[in-house]
Amino acid sequence: MRVSTPTLELRGATDELLDQLAEVVHAGMTHANPAPYDDPMSFYETDPDLRVAKWLRAIWRRRGQVEPDAWRLYFVVMVDDRPVGEQTLSGVDFSTFGTVTTFSWLSADERGRGLGHEMRAAILHLAFDGLGAKEATSDAFVDNHGSNAISKGLGYSPNGFDWATRHGEPALLNRWRLTKDDWEGRRRNDIQLHNVEACHALLPLS
Repeated sequence: MRVSTPTLELRGATDELLDQLAEVVHAGMTHANPAPYDDPMSFYETDPDLRVAKWLRAIWRRRGQVEPDAWRLYFVVMVDDRPVGEQTLSGVDFSTFGTVTTFSWLSADERGRGLGHEMRAAILHLAFDGLGAKEATSDAFVDNHGSNAISKGLGYSPNGFDWATRHGEPALLNRWRLTKDDWEGRRRNDIQLHNVEACHALLPLS
């Protein structure tokens, strides 16, 4: 399964691609200031080898859990055939509500070029056009200005606030919501889905 845009490609996270992306994780290029991740998060592990091991174990564990009430797709973000980040798409009770949520990170040396926006646009295209989602949600700590700007720029509407912990301390989250109708109003014609039939064959979508 792949999603391609003029700038980047999301490729299904095979073990081979994860091995390549692990170099970015090992080098600590997932970090940002202020910290963008809630607890627990493998990227907060200070030992680089253990950080990679925890990250991979979490992916392997969740990748194998495909149930009607919860599933998650993992993609490696490729730019010029280089792995530069991770993009996920999760469905919770998707057959009932048609709702998905997204998570992503981008290597520190690739930020500031609009790739975060492009990654999210690509995964939303898969969700709405490829899988028939009805709405997408996202959240980000209120001081994560980059993620919040991406949500706003892609047409999400504010959807309240929530709390989470990071490094054991409480922090406020912005919640965002994007309906399919709102997405259709901004729909792009330069994003391509490849082998999406594989998702229909394996995921409990209805």
